[in-house]
Parts: sequence; C-alpha cells; structure tokens
Amino acid sequence: MLQDILTPGFSTPVLRQSTKESVGPTGAGARAATAAGFSRDARGGGASIVLDGVSKTFPARGQDAAVEALKSISLSVPAGEIYGIIGRSGAGKSTLIRTINGLEPPTEGRVIVDGVTISQLDERALRAERRKIGMIFQHFNLLSSRTAFANVALPLELIGVPAAAIRQKVLGLLELVGLSDKKDRYPVELSGGQKQRVGIARALATDPKVLLSDEATSALDPETTRSILALLARVNAELGVTIALITHEMGVIKEICHRVGVIEAGSIIEEGPVHEVFAHPRTATAKSFIGSLPGREVPAALAGRLREDPAGASQTVLRLTLIGAAANEPVVTRLGRELGIDVVLLGGQIDSIGSHPFALLYIGVPTHVWRDGRVTAALAAENLTVEVVGHVV
Repeated sequence: MLQDILTPGFSTPVLRQSTKESVGPTGAGARAATAAGFSRDARGGGASIVLDGVSKTFPARGQDAAVEALKSISLSVPAGEIYGIIGRSGAGKSTLIRTINGLEPPTEGRVIVDGVTISQLDERALRAERRKIGMIFQHFNLLSSRTAFANVALPLELIGVPAAAIRQKVLGLLELVGLSDKKDRYPVELSGGQKQRVGIARALATDPKVLLSDEATSALDPETTRSILALLARVNAELGVTIALITHEMGVIKEICHRVGVIEAGSIIEEGPVHEVFAHPRTATAKSFIGSLPGREVPAALAGRLREDPAGASQTVLRLTLIGAAANEPVVTRLGRELGIDVVLLGGQIDSIGSHPFALLYIGVPTHVWRDGRVTAALAAENLTVEVVGHVV
C-alpha cells in the first residue's frame, strides 16, 4: 500500500530504511518541505472538477473560419473519481482538458477546480492553482538533456523547493512508479513505458489533487498500456487523486474509469457510469466505440452468412449484453425452457467492468419464434440489452 511508505511532511512515497523507519526530513527540513507546499496529510485526496456551461471558440485566422471547439459543456467530477472523456479526433476532447488547468480559457462559462474558479484567476493566481493539477502527455514531453531524476525534479526546482527536500521527494516518486534503478538514465535510454512512468512521477511532484491525462497511453503497446493504467488506478485508489483522462480508446475507459463522457463536435452527447454506458449505450457514437472492443465482433463463422432480410431465414442471431448480477444468470437456458425451443450459443465473452460482471453473448433462435414476438417478450423480463445482428438461411 502506498500509505505504508509515506513519510510525515510528504504526500508522496519516499524510501524506507531496512528498520522500517522513514527516511524523511526532520526539523528544518520538514518545515521547508511543508512551506514548499507538501501536504502533511499523506492521503489528502483529490479535488472536484466542475465545468459550468463551458464554450470555447477559436477566432477566425486569415481564410480559416472561427472554430467552435466546445459548446456549452456542463459536467461534474467528484473528488477522487477517475473520469474518462472519449471522442474521435477533432471532437474537442483536448481543448476540454486544457480548460481544466487554464491552458485554454473558455470563451463562456466557468471552470471550477477544488472550489476555485480557475477561469476567473489572474495569471499569478492561476500559476499557483496549477500546482494542484498535474498533467501527463501522450508523447511524454521529457527534456532529453535531463536524467529521469532531473526531469521529475524540475517542477520542484521551479517553485524553489530546497535541494534536500527535492531529493527525498523525487526518490520516493521514482520508487512509486517502479524506476528507482533508472534514476540516472536519460530519456533516450528509456522505453516508451518507462518514459511515461517518469512523466507520471513528474506530474505528481507538486502534490497535485488532480491529474489530467492527455492520451497518455495511445503511443504505447497493449501490455505497456495495461501497466500504465494499473499505475494510475493505484495512484487514484491509494492517494485519492482525481483523474480526468481523454482517449479515443474504449478499452482505456473500460479498464480504469468510474464514469465516462462521450464528446462529439464539441458537445457531451452521453454520460454515465462506465458499466451503464456499456450495457445501455444511447448514441451511435457510444455504440461504435463499444463495438470496436475485442470480443464485440460477430463470430467469424457467422459473419459471412448473415443477412438483414429475415425472409426465408431459419435462424435469427441476437447479441445479448448483460451487466451486474444479470451476467451470472442462466438467461440462455431459461429462454429455451420457457419457450420450448433450442437456443444455440454461438459465441461470447465474459469479463468485468470495475466491480461489475459483464457478459456479451451471441445466440441463435428460430426465426419464426423471433418474428412472432415471443423471444422479445421473454427477454424483456431480463435485465439485459438485446440487439438483432442478422439472420441466417
């Protein structure tokens, strides 16, 4: 547990001696660390984020027309939550996340972080508030001339933290992200995943209450992506830091987010707990993202035989999505028994979304029974989503 290696005077992990006593600043060192802005509460937690009617328009330039990047977006992220924003390229997600730390001031509306209206601060006050907000970038943004240690130390140097306190803080952060043995390596000597771990450590250096993640895993391979997401989930769970991330990958949302907002053309078109959006997507965009996940595709043996017209078909193929307790119910067996028909299990996937069991099943039912409405009526009593995939002659 992260809190087991926290030292009073710091809010991020530091190394322990073999005697299990903390190696940390005492006396003047502790006072200096506290004065530098390090919380004495090791689990100080995260901050809430509120966007209230936020719009952003980029003015016309030359022959290019003005661009309305964000349109009256209102959302609320409670402290300690992992909130995901998913959208395609150009949907406005990068602009949205940059409004949270004040890099893009909104044209209209308010951005409130930890009770402070970020969008109304002057430059000096905004710089101070940004210490509460860490940022993780897609392409790492590490300085090639600095070692891993020096990259993590940079934000602390810029705000005048004493060298001894910096060393203690940075060593703890590098231990947290699993890079204690790479502290003297330069970015060119690190893998993509290691670079991103340095980026996460740097983002945590100023003791933030919020972490913003801008496509932080999109440049990484799947295995490295999973390890980075696991690290972010651990930071959230054990330090309580609020995380807002943007991505175009629904797998990232599924892996660690508590809630998700779907953005399209500058507007949030769908929002809710991740397991609910997966089970009952309302918009075509959400359905498209969910449909792109591995295991969602129609079984290969069926794909070439399916057709839209049920005329003359012997079997209708349905996709059932079950979430929560319903995923553990014998739905297929019960359907066959109730209607006195053979229900064929054609494929599927059993998984989980957070703490919620999740099942995706492809079944085949006699087309004449489907057409007379008995299958639809029987499944209506179950807590699931039913989609007609097609028909087989």
